[in-house]
Amino acid sequence: MNGADIKSGRLKPEQYAENFSDIHPPLDRNSAVIEANRCLFCYDAPCIQACPTSIDIPIFIKKISTENVKGAATTILSANIMGGACARVCPVEELCEQACVRNTQSGQPIKIGQLQRYATDHLFSRDDAQIFKRKPATGKKVAIVGAGPAGLACAHELAREGHDVTIFEARGKSGGLNEYGIAAYKVPDNFAQQEVEYILSIGGIEVKHGQKLGRDITLAQLRKDYDAVFLGLGHSGVNALGLEGENLKGVENAVDYIEALRTAKDKSALPVGKRVVVIGGGNTAIDIAIQIKRLGAEDVTLVYRRGPENMTATDWECELAQVNDVRIIHWSIPTGLLAAQGNVDGIIFEYAQLDVNGKLMGTGDKYAVPADQVFKAIGQYFVPSPTQDNGKDLLQLSAKGRIAVNEDGQTSLADVWAGGDCIDGQDLTVAAVAGGKRAAIAMNRTLREKK
Repeated sequence: MNGADIKSGRLKPEQYAENFSDIHPPLDRNSAVIEANRCLFCYDAPCIQACPTSIDIPIFIKKISTENVKGAATTILSANIMGGACARVCPVEELCEQACVRNTQSGQPIKIGQLQRYATDHLFSRDDAQIFKRKPATGKKVAIVGAGPAGLACAHELAREGHDVTIFEARGKSGGLNEYGIAAYKVPDNFAQQEVEYILSIGGIEVKHGQKLGRDITLAQLRKDYDAVFLGLGHSGVNALGLEGENLKGVENAVDYIEALRTAKDKSALPVGKRVVVIGGGNTAIDIAIQIKRLGAEDVTLVYRRGPENMTATDWECELAQVNDVRIIHWSIPTGLLAAQGNVDGIIFEYAQLDVNGKLMGTGDKYAVPADQVFKAIGQYFVPSPTQDNGKDLLQLSAKGRIAVNEDGQTSLADVWAGGDCIDGQDLTVAAVAGGKRAAIAMNRTLREKK
């Protein structure tokens, strides 16, 4: 091990554009119609049940088959205002497409995600793209903290009902993970901002960027100034390895690097290690492993402490990693970091197994993997401090340390709702959208009853 080999510009200029182009080329008209005609239009369609936002999938596919593409997009967006992004980033292979009855016949489900994208992309390209109208103004004001999928979905639903909405967003752009946290090859060409602009174009929604809860605004003040509050705070904490030397140069958080990549004007300027190790087993781990390989890393190894069946990353994501020459190692626990001249130079792992009680344990056998860069992708967590007052929780938290809510997304404070990754549930864009809309429906009901 000879010290860190980290540098920028590992690829030719044209390779960056190629490596980060759209991973799913869109369907053309003929392909979309042919695919739509494969749908059996099931009466009790299991694909609808598998969709967290309950999009009427057979109906929108039927409209595509009859070339009523705007009608198809209307069906999609009426249920899921971020249907365009979800068509790109949702794990459809574990949701709607897994439930497709075509799986039992041929093992080839309808390409629901690609058809959904075909319809929404068609709508966004039209001059008459706006299909929603606001109801008469109610005079009620709602504050939303966080302009991610949950906050935007909540804002759009409330704006449709005639309420005036103000979104407070800590970052410089809206979009949340769709803008800052998704692999660049999944949502390219500034699509996340195009979708945000479409959502805001209904009117009645103001976004204030650079406004962070607990720093620039407080929950107490929002409750005083607005008739209702929605919290779409997401996750702001990144789990640590807990190893000595974790602050060495070259040891980085995957989410921070992905954000830097997403916002970089010139990807060739990003520092890339020759030998890279990623620790984790979720989609974030897969995303950083593939992207760092596409940035020019020569050797990328993803290491997970349990078996492949325990990885939260989907089978499709894991296959994509392997296609991109990412080596995946299972049953290995990180136990130490190696250093050379102040930089990480490798990482030590201990082989793992389950004891008789099913608990993970080390075997005592260890090995080292050389690394110029090590990315931590072992999960994120909710940081409650923005919702506290002098260290005291203003909101009840769940057993998992997230904001506790009822079936409507209402918190322990009657005028405060929450949704997205800051509450228990699936950490998916589509689940966040569903949670934001569900809360908005309850908030609208409460606001209209409130004198």
